[in-house]
Amino acid sequence: MNHYKHMKKTYWLFLAPVLIILFLVIVLPFIYGIYTSFTNSNGLTMSFIGLTNYKELFNDQRFLESMNITFWFSIFSVILVNVIGLGLGLLVTTIQGKFATFLRTTFFVPNLIGGVILGFIWQFIFIQAFSAIGSTTGIPFFDNWLATSVSGFWALVIVFVWQMSGYVMLIYISFLTSISQTVLDSAKMDGANAWQMFWYIKFPTVAPAFTISLFLTLTNAFRLYDLNLTLTNGGPFGSTEMLAMNIYNTAFQEYSQGYAQAKGVIFFIIVTIVTVIQLNLTRKREMDI
Repeated sequence: MNHYKHMKKTYWLFLAPVLIILFLVIVLPFIYGIYTSFTNSNGLTMSFIGLTNYKELFNDQRFLESMNITFWFSIFSVILVNVIGLGLGLLVTTIQGKFATFLRTTFFVPNLIGGVILGFIWQFIFIQAFSAIGSTTGIPFFDNWLATSVSGFWALVIVFVWQMSGYVMLIYISFLTSISQTVLDSAKMDGANAWQMFWYIKFPTVAPAFTISLFLTLTNAFRLYDLNLTLTNGGPFGSTEMLAMNIYNTAFQEYSQGYAQAKGVIFFIIVTIVTVIQLNLTRKREMDI
């Protein structure tokens, strides 16, 4: 009994530093942020104003537009990243030898590039390279990228998908490689074609990977900031300003930190609700499969 009590004390003794750091770095700032959302804080002074910030933000057209842009960006990005990531995973697990390793490395490399650097690289491609191609070929498609809200939006989607697809590919590969080759060979002998093998054997196997991949891509899409900053900087005229950038600009450009915290709280609630719904739906899908 005494040995058990000693082990329990030792357990909490080793765990205490981590819990203290988590409380100081995450829990305490989160609680303080919620309190700040009920104030008119500008970073220097602060006074309690109740629900004023929350009432104001639901009439804030710029905030609502950034929420709408973030929503559609997340929808398109999540679908494309997972479809392309799964396709790449199927491709590299079908090919054998060193070429498969080369492809895996090539597809994953974009994920190693930081969002800030990635944004500047693609900004050069969209503005300089595309303009050169457009002037040479005379094709209007390559002109004025990042100059309109539509092209700026799709530029963000393209770069985000390019960056994340290789990372998601690795998740799908880890599940696809767990399929026994004996099972695949038996299916071939029974006359199953490529589509039947995918739908009845491979797809059920990667169902748990969908839960992980959708969660990662969804959360990354919602909180995207660095790529939004360097690629379009919210332009033109704020038409591609996503939620994270809107909150940052409110806090550190307009110096309305209480109002920005209220936006952050709403942002947190939205992301939490969407994530919980997504996890429940995908896990239910796993059970059905």
